[in-house]
Amino acid sequence: MIRIGLLGSGFVAEFYMQALSQVPGQEVIANYSRTMERAEEFGRRWGIAHHYSRMEDLVDQEQIDLLLIALPNHLHLPAVRLAAQASLDMVCTKPLGRNASEAGEMVGLARSAGVMAGYAETEVFAPSVMKARELIEQGVIGRVLTVRSREAHSGPHAPHFWNTELSGGGCLMDMGCHTVEAARYFLGKHIRPVAAVAWGTTLVHKERTRGEDNAVMLVRFEDDSLLVSDTSWTLKGGMVLRNEIYGTAGQVITDSRQTNISAFTVEHAGYLQEKADSDTGWVFPIPDEARVYGYHEEMRHFVECKAAGLSPRETFEDGYVVAGVIDAAYRSMSSGHWENITIDPELAVHR
Repeated sequence: MIRIGLLGSGFVAEFYMQALSQVPGQEVIANYSRTMERAEEFGRRWGIAHHYSRMEDLVDQEQIDLLLIALPNHLHLPAVRLAAQASLDMVCTKPLGRNASEAGEMVGLARSAGVMAGYAETEVFAPSVMKARELIEQGVIGRVLTVRSREAHSGPHAPHFWNTELSGGGCLMDMGCHTVEAARYFLGKHIRPVAAVAWGTTLVHKERTRGEDNAVMLVRFEDDSLLVSDTSWTLKGGMVLRNEIYGTAGQVITDSRQTNISAFTVEHAGYLQEKADSDTGWVFPIPDEARVYGYHEEMRHFVECKAAGLSPRETFEDGYVVAGVIDAAYRSMSSGHWENITIDPELAVHR
């Protein structure tokens, strides 16, 4: 039985608990939130025995095997420092750091502590995305040439996302990290990203953030394959997670909205899907949302890796590479030119 400590009680933590409810061989025995009231409420709702309002107390007082970090971006590095000091295996939600410097430090901390360090990038654990990768590995579409990824919704659910000092950026940081890792997953991680160019602006949420609410990014890889990333916080009508993978012999498309369920109602339908915006009229509920988005397979994978003493397929090194790509994209937004992606090869290699 893998004993889990959960840091966080917000949106991502809810999805983690939904996913873990279907994963055998584990138990979340303790949770943390920044207020005890919130920690206790979350813990009662999910049947968690112990609750904390200080991360240090959870790490020091509980005999946990695996620490899940489901915190705002600016708290990832402090949480990783605590886990490394306690020699705890850990999994951190995306993005790993607010920039490559933070992410690189996290890689170093985990390596020095000799612990498992999983990068919780849900996109590459979505069943449709994993099936697309399987088709690519079978050679169904030949050599992958271009990946076009669209990630969009109407805006973040929590205040910290809008604060660029806490989050590290706007929609490109929030959602572009998904598109980068999806492209690496489809192309093969041995193919290095070498340069990026990006445009971003604030079209709608000018009073809420200094970050961009719309962005387009191109990432060129060393074999001249290309990622075209389109991210937005201004899309109405529900979240879009779409990948189009084009190869020399065909194409594969994944789209989280293709659930084959639709309904029309003049009454309020309640919760339908993340960022649905409306629950009347034509609605499109997503069944087993945690599984569709990748949370179930992700949590199952990390728990099984911990139990078997194996390295997961998404690690802090992957999060570091993604951060390096996003850094180059933000530099390009300022310069207006292609920017080289500067990644330390030592920090990018899995150990």
